[in-house]
Amino acid sequence: MTRARDIANVTVTPTFPDGSINIADLNIDGGTDIGAALVDADLMVVDDGAGGTNKKATMSRLATYMGTKIGGGMEFIASTGAISNAANVSFTQFDSSKYDYYKFNFLYVKPVTDNVFLQAFISTDGGSSYDTTASNYCYGGSTNSANGFNLHAYSSAGNDTNEYGLSGYLNILGPHLTTYTYGISEICVMYTTGGVYMGNTAANRGTAHKVAADVDAMKFQFSTGNITSGEITMFGIVNS
Repeated sequence: MTRARDIANVTVTPTFPDGSINIADLNIDGGTDIGAALVDADLMVVDDGAGGTNKKATMSRLATYMGTKIGGGMEFIASTGAISNAANVSFTQFDSSKYDYYKFNFLYVKPVTDNVFLQAFISTDGGSSYDTTASNYCYGGSTNSANGFNLHAYSSAGNDTNEYGLSGYLNILGPHLTTYTYGISEICVMYTTGGVYMGNTAANRGTAHKVAADVDAMKFQFSTGNITSGEITMFGIVNS
């Protein structure tokens, strides 16, 4: 009897031959909930090619797969988060294999210095350097040079009382094509007088980089001084 009790108390890890557990015998209802949002590193089990061989995969693979099945649409790419006294902010997440153009949204982007303009400069080397040559940019149907892409050339942004910077968007069209890169912007600027102004007139929202090149990064900064606060987000328009 003593020997029987000793055997009963032995803990053994069972081993099952591959493929011997029927799917009907699986029950995950009693599992512990993850208690958080799914992230790219989370794992799932897949039957590889429905061939009976189970393998692990990360959630990032699911996101990639879904991208091949859902045609078109806008995808969030990156955000600066809350900007705090930054000289500039850059986005290097351009991906010509996925996106035809990009949309940058500006949320109350405010300068340290009063009466300045937000500028956007492009890079053709992944952000190692940016083209700041004024004559390489133009806007408003003219050949006049501009300091980077024209975002709000007719209404400057400030930091005076009741001035909250600028909000709006910039669309960058087909930057991966080796042609001139076009941009379209609409920006709202709040003046200290309490009035809201459009940074550009309807006829002057278009802007361009006058160099035929593959653009793969962009930098934003004010014409003078740092960015004291605000947020800029980047979205990509899926090309298929």
